[in-house]
Amino acid sequence: MGKLLKQQRRGKGSFAYSTPSHRYKTELKYPEYDEYAKTSMAGQVIGFIDDPARQAILMDVLLENTKRIMLLAPEGICREDSIAIGSGGQLALGSILPLSQIPDGAYIYNVEVTPGDGGKFVRTPGSFATIVSREGKFVLVKLPSKRLLNLPAGCRAQVGVVCGAGKTEKPIMKAGTNFFKKHAQNRLWPKVRGVKQSPYTHPFGGKQHHPGKSMSTSRNAPPGRKVGHIAARSTGRGGRKRKTTHFKEQ
Repeated sequence: MGKLLKQQRRGKGSFAYSTPSHRYKTELKYPEYDEYAKTSMAGQVIGFIDDPARQAILMDVLLENTKRIMLLAPEGICREDSIAIGSGGQLALGSILPLSQIPDGAYIYNVEVTPGDGGKFVRTPGSFATIVSREGKFVLVKLPSKRLLNLPAGCRAQVGVVCGAGKTEKPIMKAGTNFFKKHAQNRLWPKVRGVKQSPYTHPFGGKQHHPGKSMSTSRNAPPGRKVGHIAARSTGRGGRKRKTTHFKEQ
């Protein structure tokens, strides 16, 4: 008897695919928006934390009101450096400021989509966004993917570049190293392709079905067959048809 498909096992829910949130350090959100909306609060970096939930390093910040928060650390920040939180704060590395207070061309990260959501975009190590221009109550932000977003001026972001750039430059060398790297976040690895599995395990399995068996699947297919190109409009290399020119013999 074959096994269930990968998406069927994940949808059913089990410990093999659950995230070990009890080992994570924090949820990584900005402080409440109303608390520092019109004022500013100073903080000091007292240490750095390696959180298994993400690949960037976190910084432990001690605020003036003796509260401690964890934020994404930017490149170049050191222990005992000062940051600011709020609209009245100064422009410094790692500070949390509204987009309206950050000048054009500045590098930012951990950008909010709506004011007060805690930060959603640009959290990958080595990534940064750029403020392009501002018009009225909106600020135009350029994401690392070159996409332009028109965000409200009250959205907050941190100044700088996310630390940890170049993490993919070091070769992994061994499969076991990559296994334990994925195991820290309970990510499934290795991922076996369907055409390399047995025919009773996967609809694309078996050497006799590859090539030759279509990977296009109907939208109304049952869950056991709904893999591959689901309700695809077209597949293959579209728009690359060869044009042949015929010349008349003289």
